[in-house]
Amino acid sequence: MTSSSLDLETQLSQLKAEAQSAIASAENLDSLEQLRVQYLGKKGQLSQVLRGMGKLSDEERPRIGSLANEIKEAIQSAIEDRRQRLQQAQLEAQLASETLDVTMPGIMRPLGKVHPLNGMIDQMLDIFVGLGYTVAEGFEVETDYYNFEALNTPEDHPARDMQDTFYLPDKNLLRTHTSSVQIRYMENHDPPIRVIAPGRVYRRDTVDATHSAVFHQLELLAVEEGLRFTDLRGTIKEFLRQMFGDDLKVRFRASYFPFTEPSAEVDVQWQGKWLEVLGCGMVDPNVLKAVEYDPERYTGFAAGLGVERFAMVLHQIDDIRRLYNSDLRFLRQFV
Repeated sequence: MTSSSLDLETQLSQLKAEAQSAIASAENLDSLEQLRVQYLGKKGQLSQVLRGMGKLSDEERPRIGSLANEIKEAIQSAIEDRRQRLQQAQLEAQLASETLDVTMPGIMRPLGKVHPLNGMIDQMLDIFVGLGYTVAEGFEVETDYYNFEALNTPEDHPARDMQDTFYLPDKNLLRTHTSSVQIRYMENHDPPIRVIAPGRVYRRDTVDATHSAVFHQLELLAVEEGLRFTDLRGTIKEFLRQMFGDDLKVRFRASYFPFTEPSAEVDVQWQGKWLEVLGCGMVDPNVLKAVEYDPERYTGFAAGLGVERFAMVLHQIDDIRRLYNSDLRFLRQFV
């Protein structure tokens, strides 16, 4: 064994002991990575020691190379073991810092409440869905055809005076009722159908305690073979019973709507007074023809109601404008 090989063995042994000691003392992952580069990097101390292998004989070079590999693996093993320990300690420290003290008082985060109009719509939809109806929605910007003409209200029809309409520059309009949803639904579905259409509608009304230019309607439509006015009457009475309670007195009064014939307005006796709550009737055959239903085979009934009217009656609200002004003192009264 030459003095050169003895020197390399000594240097490698010292390097191993020094590296293992430094690695065991590493305080964090960053310093551990610096030690890895210091000892095992391309320009690290192990590479510098092995540069002296060029002076060794052919017989000594394999033995020193094998020793160098053992020391390299030992240093790598020490680094990996220390890394796992540091990572575990880091995780434990993080968990300790995030421990929840269940004895501390909680932070109050008040929850919002459902707006009385949304709550009223949800209540109505629950009733009609329970009766087998499907919810349908449509466009608030409509064409004259869907809002009027397909509903048996041509341009010169006097019934148009009943609904003062917001017309747009492109000759479209803001829908005056959600009946337009029914037309679009019938165009894409074959009978039998039962559909309920809630939504926002617009009319050029003067705003006061009982009127608004923007309000909400909910309309229902049923079309199938053999439907009669008695079916309409029974559906309306059951809906009103679930809304106002049992033993409710209901009366139907003859009325006029261009898209139903015969037509009626419905009143309920509520707190000693008769209140008009909705309009209804049998679907006019011309409406069925507009969507290519055979009026000789199918009949239908429809009804429409104002959501705000029901909310005002059931919650005893004296001014419709209270429903729109976002006054938290008012809104907090509702669950």
